[in-house]
Amino acid sequence: MIRMLTQIVLNGIGILVASYLVPGIDYQGGLLYLFLVGLVMGLINLLVRPIVTVLSLPLIVLTLGLFFFAINGLMLYIAAYFLDGLTIDGCFSALLGGLVLALFNWLVGALATE
Repeated sequence: MIRMLTQIVLNGIGILVASYLVPGIDYQGGLLYLFLVGLVMGLINLLVRPIVTVLSLPLIVLTLGLFFFAINGLMLYIAAYFLDGLTIDGCFSALLGGLVLALFNWLVGALATE
């Protein structure tokens, strides 16, 4: 339960970081809205991401794993579709936002293991 809440909060913080770093990503709302964004991102990553990953496995192998960044961008774009206050201005912003989220999650995971 604690791990799930931590992941939701970290997803929300990751969206906050991505909105500061990537010019095409914006959100409207406060901390509670970031919690909602983190919850939706967590549900999308839990339900949709495994299916997309399995279906795109040949592309992942062909690009030596770089297609995971496109999958991260797609998951971010899907979250923006379901949330009115989160806006993504195009595919390039979604890809950069997915890259920022992946780097943020990697950094948090690396710091958490120490």
